Amino acid sequence: MADTDTTPDATAPASERAKPAADAIDTRLVRRLADILKDTGLTTIEVERGDLKIRVAREITYAAAPAATLAVAPPVAPTAPVPPSASADTAPAAIVSEPAGPKGDVVKSPMVGTTYLQPAPGAKSFIHVGDQVDAGQTLLIIEAMKTMNPIPAPKAGIVTAILIEDGQPVEYGEPLVVID
Repeated sequence: MADTDTTPDATAPASERAKPAADAIDTRLVRRLADILKDTGLTTIEVERGDLKIRVAREITYAAAPAATLAVAPPVAPTAPVPPSASADTAPAAIVSEPAGPKGDVVKSPMVGTTYLQPAPGAKSFIHVGDQVDAGQTLLIIEAMKTMNPIPAPKAGIVTAILIEDGQPVEYGEPLVVID
């Protein structure tokens, strides 16, 4: 790979010297975006500045411990790819391996919203780990656009894991509950 010099060329026109290098990534911005993900519970955040697009995502593992991943989209203008800076808690998306899935059927979120494990604040939860559930029984509620949507059990079985917390924001397809 050729050595790239990010210093402005004195012979270049002034308009080109004023522009930051297209392949320069502000690592402080990436770290701030990762902190926002951690603080808010979101799984993805994307920022665009001119031709540069930065997407930071974290993977939710079945042990409910988020593992941060970093994916940097290449700039729109053709330039040499820039490797993301690696740290102990981040890894390029291409290197992250899929976690071993839990035993049983995973019930995934059919929508983006906020999860609630009980019908009302202070009420008894719909389910607990170890509970026997029937097909169609309400497992939890997802609030989306001020509408409460009950999420039914797709089959009868035993709840082996609850992968979300009460009041947690979820995205489409995010694992919620495991039924065996």
